[in-house]
Amino acid sequence: MTHTRNKTRTRTKRQSMRQSMRRALRRDVASTVGLLADDHDFAAMRRYRSFAFDDHPDYLHHVEGLLRGLSEQGGHTAVALFDPEDFAAFCTERGLDPDSSASRGRYTAEVAAAGAAVAYTGQPIDDLVPLLVNLSVRHATWQYATALLGDLGGCTDCGEDLGRSAFERASQLLLALLAGAGPGTHHLVCSVPATEDQLLAVLHTTTRDATAPAELDPTEGAEFTTVLAVGIALGSPGGVVLRTSAPDAPDRLHGWRLHHGRLVPLTEGEVFSAYCTDADTGEPLSPEPGVQYCAGFDLGD
Repeated sequence: MTHTRNKTRTRTKRQSMRQSMRRALRRDVASTVGLLADDHDFAAMRRYRSFAFDDHPDYLHHVEGLLRGLSEQGGHTAVALFDPEDFAAFCTERGLDPDSSASRGRYTAEVAAAGAAVAYTGQPIDDLVPLLVNLSVRHATWQYATALLGDLGGCTDCGEDLGRSAFERASQLLLALLAGAGPGTHHLVCSVPATEDQLLAVLHTTTRDATAPAELDPTEGAEFTTVLAVGIALGSPGGVVLRTSAPDAPDRLHGWRLHHGRLVPLTEGEVFSAYCTDADTGEPLSPEPGVQYCAGFDLGD
């Protein structure tokens, strides 16, 4: 009897150790969850029999519960935007059955691996969805702008890679913008019309003092530089605006327009007009309180 009890205790202890080791391993495994952000995308997935949901709010409730559960297990969880149209094309290209949870999982993993995913840190689902949509738009813009630069080829006279040359010029211009902006928190927007779409890139940076380099997210910096490079390479119209905030001082707004691949400073009046005119109606808008409208400064371009 004693021998049997000892064997039972030993077996129980081993099982407990195995479970503990598996839980430890589980914390080292990253999870990726695909999210259908809106009713339209959700409705598109309902044509698949293996998709178990028929109500979008209920679906979002269950996704949020899943994310919380994964977070409680201690592992890293990323959330990617699930695009049904892109998913169908993905399955066709790879010969996969779209009516399969395995195919959905593979698609989600590849979207996240491409960089279009947000780390889940306990955000409410209502905050997570806009973050995902914004990231997806940024990622698509970057991919499209990068493809445009890559398709330019070489200069017919000197053989220089036109896309790479434009990117290098855009990088230099970004450095000049940040150097001229001075200390403070900076919000830059670059807008460039392209063949199929209006490209838009946003960059947030902080400069502590005149001797310190600007602190910026490298991905945002690359996106901004790539969109600006497209405008330079194509000779497109477009422009850059810079808003600088500093303690105990009004926000400063500067602007430049793209002209034949150069950033030409706008005058103070042009900056004021751009910000204080309704883009749809052309009607004047009231100036924003606590904002100083300034001419663009010279970038040495």
